[in-house]
Amino acid sequence: MRRLSKAKGQRPKANGPLVIPERGDATVRADGRDIRLTNLHKLFWPDLKITKGDLLRYYADVAPVLLPHIADRAMVMRRYPNGAFGESFFMKEAPSPRPPWIRICPIHHNDEKVVNFPVIDDLPSLLWLVNLGCIDLNQWYARCGDYDRPDYLHFDLDPSPGATFDQVLESALVVREALETLKMKPLVKTSGSRGCHLHVPIVHGPTQDDVLAFTKALATELASRHPKLLTVEYRKTARPKNRVLVDYRQNAWGQTLASIYSVRPTATASVSTPLTWAEVEKGVAIEDFRLDNVRARLAKVGDLWKPLNAAKGRVNLGMFFGS
Repeated sequence: MRRLSKAKGQRPKANGPLVIPERGDATVRADGRDIRLTNLHKLFWPDLKITKGDLLRYYADVAPVLLPHIADRAMVMRRYPNGAFGESFFMKEAPSPRPPWIRICPIHHNDEKVVNFPVIDDLPSLLWLVNLGCIDLNQWYARCGDYDRPDYLHFDLDPSPGATFDQVLESALVVREALETLKMKPLVKTSGSRGCHLHVPIVHGPTQDDVLAFTKALATELASRHPKLLTVEYRKTARPKNRVLVDYRQNAWGQTLASIYSVRPTATASVSTPLTWAEVEKGVAIEDFRLDNVRARLAKVGDLWKPLNAAKGRVNLGMFFGS
């Protein structure tokens, strides 16, 4: 059980729901740990009157469905200390000092440097991370125990200048058809920014480079078959307008995408939200899914991306490499 301490320096009581106040600083108790939260009244979306405290409350509420998707993975932090429209910066190394209960995932990089990423396994760690000013969450594709071998492949569908979100949805249907032809069952979500993400759970084994090679081959083939809709041209200066980039390069080692249920630093505080394929076919908009309404959607439909973490239904990508 969780409860907020009502006064500075006062120990939280043992029982009661987690409560985050509207203003000031506070120490909350979640899952037996004390977490210091600061500047809760600070406006992160001034036009929407959404505060840092509102952001923390959102993540606390969605934690039960969010945590299974980010737990046991290194977290790349993007911090927005002055809100969604202030300057932001990426941070990989877990900051010090930090609570002793923040788990660390050390990852060796090519220059032999070891980066100690934080791992967000539980609600206290999640609140600690968001309190640092992390609006969206960007986790590693593989688990810490074997960080070179991801659990899924994905395609990031990103509209070029002139392309519409309807074209993104059309592109998602094209990619889905191709994946289903290969006996895969893709899941789809809005990116929360401008595009869509398609994920396919895979059997543990292929390296990140293997996954990159597979997604590159498929994306290139699809772009050649649908040249008026899709492109794989990564260079913005050479990319044709009015096309949707099938960004397979996001599968490269060390890359990350905004996680499921991540709030994004957009004008509407939009959220990266799972969709049904019927919704894709019917048509939706990025701004349909926001910090202020995703919790109600979750209460109605649950986590549409549960299959991403299920043991059954995973694709043996090794068959495409002759292994």
